[in-house]
Amino acid sequence: MKFRVVQEKAASGAHSPVYVIEQETGQGVGWINRYLDREHVRHLAYKSLYSYAHSLLYFVRWWEGVHHTGDLSEANLTESTLLDYIRFQSSRQPALSASTINDRVACADRAIRNEFPDAPCQAAPGFHQVYLHRRPLGIGRPRFDLSRLRVREPRLTIVPLSVDEVARFWSSFRSARDLAIVGLMLMHGLRSAEVMALNRDDVLLSEGQLRVRGKGGKMRFPPLAPETTPTTRSLPAP
Repeated sequence: MKFRVVQEKAASGAHSPVYVIEQETGQGVGWINRYLDREHVRHLAYKSLYSYAHSLLYFVRWWEGVHHTGDLSEANLTESTLLDYIRFQSSRQPALSASTINDRVACADRAIRNEFPDAPCQAAPGFHQVYLHRRPLGIGRPRFDLSRLRVREPRLTIVPLSVDEVARFWSSFRSARDLAIVGLMLMHGLRSAEVMALNRDDVLLSEGQLRVRGKGGKMRFPPLAPETTPTTRSLPAP
């Protein structure tokens, strides 16, 4: 059996525009699509749904290779299901990063819980972290809890740029447009996709604001920093 992700931009409000089907029959993978529908009703961004669909695509391919079916049944779920899935991903070549494995496992865990709330708890010594779970509003005593099943991610070491590297970075700009793009990202915290979506009408110079379209199509109006005002006049027309 072969599975793939299908995109349908004109989907209804109750159904996800991204779903997973069995390629030969065209039949949807019910448990995956029900989870995606739930997340779509929660108004998750399209890119998030697309990412979840691909994460679950990898899981259902592994599941079908083990159980010879894409359907999920509670009888086949054990306490070591996700641990077996981690072992499978860890053996892939080229090797997957720890963050990729954790994201896929977490997404599969949520989808399984959505389908079978009483499924066996996934537990494996050494794959959990103990953390302090605080009560809402700080009422009551906090309690210790276990994190989700996950592999250890290497600690990220941030090495600051040297003086020469910073100088080369600034000297690489050739136009006011380049300076405007960098200024919008550094001074306003805009994502690269948000900068690329800007046009002249979104720079409200008289009001000292920017009109930014963020994730999920959400609109916000951050203040325009004085340092970027001279260069934002050079943004390309829509």
